[in-house]
Amino acid sequence: MPVVDMDRAIKFYEPVMQVQLRREKMDMAELAVFPHDDPATGGALAKFEGVSPSQQGAIIYLHTDNLTATLDRIASAGGECVFGPLELPDGIGTIALFIDSEGNRVGLHQPA
Repeated sequence: MPVVDMDRAIKFYEPVMQVQLRREKMDMAELAVFPHDDPATGGALAKFEGVSPSQQGAIIYLHTDNLTATLDRIASAGGECVFGPLELPDGIGTIALFIDSEGNRVGLHQPA
């Protein structure tokens, strides 16, 4: 997810998602990587020239075991729930959308 201020974004996501992000630096980018078990999955906050936060385009969904508690932490961290929670049919689970500290629209999914 694109960020403008990496420190601010980390201060938002670590308590909201209750994780420790791993900082990495590359020649052209600064990253804060979310923990993940499978090397084929995962994600990161990314700060580099030419990429900026957006409320348009693809929606990235983050997993949560407790959607209500996560939305409460989002509000406490300065984010805003902009959609949901919505219970999906067929036992898929519940989703919500929020705006993060950087202005990104991000999804949350709690499995049924």
